[in-house]
Amino acid sequence: MVEISSLTESDRAGWEVLARGHHAYFGTAIGDDGYEQTWRRVLGGERIRGIAARVDGEMAGIAHYVFHAGIWGAGGRCYLADLFVDPDVRRRGIATAMIRWVARDAEEQGFPRLYWNTLDNAPARALYDKVADFHKGLIYYAYRHDANQGSTQR
Repeated sequence: MVEISSLTESDRAGWEVLARGHHAYFGTAIGDDGYEQTWRRVLGGERIRGIAARVDGEMAGIAHYVFHAGIWGAGGRCYLADLFVDPDVRRRGIATAMIRWVARDAEEQGFPRLYWNTLDNAPARALYDKVADFHKGLIYYAYRHDANQGSTQR
């Protein structure tokens, strides 16, 4: 059975193990200050939130999400920024339960539209295809800050 709850101060050690596992999986490096800063943000609970999934009392997954305004339509948006399940306990419905938990929380807080990004990760996409609508043709871009590029005058 999966139990899900908001992160609390006592979850720090388990959260950091999973957060570091998440970054190792994606090959990204985050310094200790980055983990501290993110931990403080997710505990703040206003617009940025974090949850933990537990199996048999052990932390098995984490998710972070952000509430924000939308431009079109009624209600705000909820961006699922991170979702990570310990590889040893995957394929047991933990990620699905966390997505549903986030969706319920977002709806209750007035942010009914939940969305996220993913890399071309076949196992993850198999799950996402079951719980979400896929928007064909959507391509993600991230602005590249180039230190060698001069500033543009307006």
